[in-house]
Amino acid sequence: MMDWTTMGITGVNWLWLMPLVVWTAIWEGLGLWRAARRKEIVWFILMLVLNTAGVLPIIYVIIARKKKGKKRG
Repeated sequence: MMDWTTMGITGVNWLWLMPLVVWTAIWEGLGLWRAARRKEIVWFILMLVLNTAGVLPIIYVIIARKKKGKKRG
C-alpha cells in the first residue's frame, strides 16, 4: 500500500492541492470545450498536453472572447 507521507503529500498540502485541482479542471474543461467548438486544433492540443494550472486555458478564453467580439462587431 502506498503511503502518501513518503511522497510529500501531508494533511497540510491537501489544503492547497485540492482547490488547485478543482481550479485547473474547471478552466481546462472550459478551454478545451471552446477550442473544440471553434475547431482550433492547435489550442486544443496545447491545453490537453501542457499542465499550466489553468493559466493557458484562461489566456485562451480571453483571446477567444476578443476574437468573437471582433467578428460580429
